[in-house]
Amino acid sequence: MLPRISYIPLMNIYAVIILGTLLLTTAMEVWAELRNLRALSPELPEEFHGVYDEKEYARSQEYTRVRTRFGFVSGAFDLVLMLGFWFAGGFNWLDLQLRALELGPIWTGLLYIGALTAGMSMVTLPFSVYSTFVIEERFGFNRTTVKTFVLDMLKGALLGVLIGGPVLALVLWLFLTAGTIAWLYAWIAVTLFMIVMQYVAPTWIMPLFNKFTPLADGPLREEILRYADAVRFPLRDIFVMDGSKRSARSNAFFTGFGKNKRIVLYDTLIEKHGVEELTAVLAHEIGHYRKRHIIIGLLISVIETGVMFFLLSLFISQEALAAAFFMEHVSVYAGLVFFGMLYSPVSFLLSIGMNALSRRHEFEADRYAVLTYRKPGAMSTALKTLSVSNLSNVTPDPVYVFLHYSHPPMLERLRHIERIAAEKIPRRQKIKLGLKDFV
Repeated sequence: MLPRISYIPLMNIYAVIILGTLLLTTAMEVWAELRNLRALSPELPEEFHGVYDEKEYARSQEYTRVRTRFGFVSGAFDLVLMLGFWFAGGFNWLDLQLRALELGPIWTGLLYIGALTAGMSMVTLPFSVYSTFVIEERFGFNRTTVKTFVLDMLKGALLGVLIGGPVLALVLWLFLTAGTIAWLYAWIAVTLFMIVMQYVAPTWIMPLFNKFTPLADGPLREEILRYADAVRFPLRDIFVMDGSKRSARSNAFFTGFGKNKRIVLYDTLIEKHGVEELTAVLAHEIGHYRKRHIIIGLLISVIETGVMFFLLSLFISQEALAAAFFMEHVSVYAGLVFFGMLYSPVSFLLSIGMNALSRRHEFEADRYAVLTYRKPGAMSTALKTLSVSNLSNVTPDPVYVFLHYSHPPMLERLRHIERIAAEKIPRRQKIKLGLKDFV
């Protein structure tokens, strides 16, 4: 353990920075949410005529309003709770209780961070329950039973202990023993963990929460395999996930690397879409793979992790940072928690950049799907149906999109698809796209 702090000021520069950025980002979030509410238009966009009826469109807007109001309440609660715990000396009180057990710095650190995480989960549990069993139920989305809800919580907690615990213990040990180079070792270790999880998660972790069944033989499988062969995509398995176990929402995704890569379609997606629409959705997911979006995202995460660990090494043992939270002792584990708060504005800015990159990738994947499958009508219909079934806001505010959207607004995607469909494709571009026989 590092030495006891000799003097604890009421506020210092770290406290001012953390408190100021916390309040500023909260105010910015509220401002963006209010703008988004004002952007709700009673007039249905032309692109959705014949897809959205007036009743469902009004229902989608009400869903946005209800979700936003709920976000205001839960966000205010989280803010008041955190500030109350902070200025009541809660971080120091918990540290003193655990230090009294004399378990050593690593076990004390695991218990400290684990207790903070568990405590936050428990006090916010009523909001999760209300979100799932009241709001989602009211709008026809919820299919989660109480048993599934409880089992998900227990499984998540168990995985956090069995997987997150050892990784956290390793990071704590490195910063306690490796000196100034600890950040580099921690970066390497966490990077290896991230890569391993890309292989492990699809096979071992995700099946703990959902059932994955190979897509049965039939017209859909035949069309998907025909398309995959045309674009020279080595598709071995297509899985159907029982998303209806928890929600009526629809989705599809690509996960994993190498032999463990999977294209997954929600069963709710298959229920609501035809063969060509589903193949267009899958072409979009293959587009992400072809454009190396998954690898790009992983590389950016690796770089960001390295920068974060380097900055962490500069602040983790700062006495002034610990004093900002009224701590009587400096410790690596508490420094890790407090640095997370100090780093939050950087993380917020990075998330804006990552969302912008993600929106660009979505456009690229749409373009790939349209150019290779050549059925833009199917793609557009699939997106429109997804919007209706998920009660998506089709007129979001641009500022809200800039801050939060990882996908482009639906109207932008539909208009982008129309422009692509009107293009003439040179032969060299067909070859570049990897087409064997142009679909």
